[in-house]
Amino acid sequence: MSTESVLEGLDPEQREVAEAVQGPVCVLAGAGTGKTRAITHRIAYATLTGVVSPQRVLAVTFTTRAAGELRSRLRLLGAPGVQARTFHAAALRQLTYFWPRVVGGEPPKIIDSKIGLVADAARACRLSLGRTELRDVASEIEWAKVTQHRPEDYPAAAVKAGRRAPAEVVDVARVYAMYEQLRRERNLLDFEGMLELTAAVLTEHREVANQVREQYRHFVVDEFQDVNPLQKMLLDTWLGDRDDLCVVGDPNQTIYSFTGASPSHLLDFTREHPDAKVVRLVRDYRSTPQVVLLANGVMEQAKSGRHKLELVAQREPGPEPLFNEYDDEVAEADDAARRARKLIDEGVPAREIAILYRINAQSETYEAALAAAGVPYVLRGAERFFERPEVREAVVRLRGAARAGADAETDGTGLIMTVRHVLSGAGFSDQPPEGAGAARARWESLAALAQLAEDMAADNPKAGLAEFVAELEERATAQHAPPLEGVTLASLHAAKGLEWDAVFLVGLVDGTLPIVYAETPAQIEEERRLLYVGVTRARVHLSLSWALSRSPGGSRHRRPSRFLNGLTGKTTTHTPVRADRTKRRAAKGPQPCRVCGRPLTAAVERKLGRCEDCPSELNEELLIALKEWRAQVSAEQKVPAYVVFTDATLQAIAEHSPESMEDLARIPGVGTVKLDRYGDAVLTLCGG
Repeated sequence: MSTESVLEGLDPEQREVAEAVQGPVCVLAGAGTGKTRAITHRIAYATLTGVVSPQRVLAVTFTTRAAGELRSRLRLLGAPGVQARTFHAAALRQLTYFWPRVVGGEPPKIIDSKIGLVADAARACRLSLGRTELRDVASEIEWAKVTQHRPEDYPAAAVKAGRRAPAEVVDVARVYAMYEQLRRERNLLDFEGMLELTAAVLTEHREVANQVREQYRHFVVDEFQDVNPLQKMLLDTWLGDRDDLCVVGDPNQTIYSFTGASPSHLLDFTREHPDAKVVRLVRDYRSTPQVVLLANGVMEQAKSGRHKLELVAQREPGPEPLFNEYDDEVAEADDAARRARKLIDEGVPAREIAILYRINAQSETYEAALAAAGVPYVLRGAERFFERPEVREAVVRLRGAARAGADAETDGTGLIMTVRHVLSGAGFSDQPPEGAGAARARWESLAALAQLAEDMAADNPKAGLAEFVAELEERATAQHAPPLEGVTLASLHAAKGLEWDAVFLVGLVDGTLPIVYAETPAQIEEERRLLYVGVTRARVHLSLSWALSRSPGGSRHRRPSRFLNGLTGKTTTHTPVRADRTKRRAAKGPQPCRVCGRPLTAAVERKLGRCEDCPSELNEELLIALKEWRAQVSAEQKVPAYVVFTDATLQAIAEHSPESMEDLARIPGVGTVKLDRYGDAVLTLCGG
């Protein structure tokens, strides 16, 4: 590929980024403005013009998926040797390589999750913590480590930062200290320790630092607004006294401050590098003018205007965003499912539709509504695509076919037909099976692989089966899954970096967005940016909705999110009140276990009404009957069994043996809709 062809098709600002081949460079890139295109073309242009060799470039991202996408694009641009990794992957690679030389002995084992070690530390401190509390303490330890606070510093730092600790800060500090002690004794290393240790090795061993700095001379960091202090320290260690650095970010999409991320590194880049070149990307190629106008409107009321980016739409006009108010959440979910069904019938692929919410607990209502409407859905973050049995089997078959030279003609049609033929041996067919059960889920996985082959053939008509298998293996390593044929259900945080033709933003009420515990001005503004992220995920169709009550027939006391003021035609007034958390906890604490009285924090325990390890009076015959009944209903309705009732709800019913509709309604997981649909049948089984 020629240097001029790399610059073709770029707008003036993107081209300015691509031609700025030496740092320092700061790219302020709004949503949908083609930042990935700009930085990949910059890297390719720098390597093709000889400014730097591909092996001397390190592009740092925040997710393995983003790193995989960067590598794929760079291969197409003729720069296949560029290293694109997450901070953690790059640090682990360096630490593993230099460990025998500078440390020696058995290297520590990397732990994927802190929760097990936190549980051991809590027991050693004689603290009883539920699963949710353990998870939250693990998050606090992670925050303390990335912000470089030791256990003895944590209490003061947490209070100063306004952290909502899951226990007394002194107890969290004790668990943190014990966690570190057990980690060292067991020769374990967590992700934060990995970054810290890598930086320490480079700092203390000049020959190691020189070798790394000789290897990497050209740095690009994506999503720079989300860099935390520990990552910034490692980046500075990699750079040394050099400044050949390009950072890319959007201050309007800073939504991870609670994890220790700080936008100050992006906003203050020119203070640290006074001679830096700053380029602003504001041409939005993703969304229609109507969506862009709403996105700009969300941010117009933001308190901070530093480096505020106002997007300029480049697409043809589309439909106006819809604002809908409902009596309750069930009605809101049912209508979202109905309208998603209508979009699919009108030709919008299900994989190009998303329903986004503030917290994961909101998903259950939408799962039930979509299942009832016969709309396939994908719960983002549930199961890793490349770990599914049918996908593993398909990749093995494709790999074997590639080794056997099963390619047809070396054109796009040949690749597509070959892949479909191989997948047919794993159960793939042109038409999906009826229903929404396991057979449909298996077909959708295989269909995603077939669609990926079509996409690859469109990008590279000469690609063969070997190239396709290599792409699959690269994606599996990066966990870069192809889109599945189903409506995406995801939290707003999980949706960042993604886009769809149609987006439903649901549950937009005060107390949910902004979330109830967002109290400081900075926390409120981060919640506003979260709404902005949601709006800018939509290409064409956008719906924003809220419900006045949680359940049918409930008190209609809710108000639309304050962030919608002036945008919907409705204006609500909000008097900020500083809540007294101690009084709130005393007035409405966690549900106690009916056996031992311990507060219940885990969702499963709250459904059961007791600790999981406390004794119960379980009617095993009733539980078996309930599960058999559920299997029959799910088969008749062609929905997954959990859509009828989850295992935890069935177990709670079998323990309580309700005798009336009122008794059944008190069991968590049995809402009004399920009471109407299944109440009589369940009570009949209980009475039998």
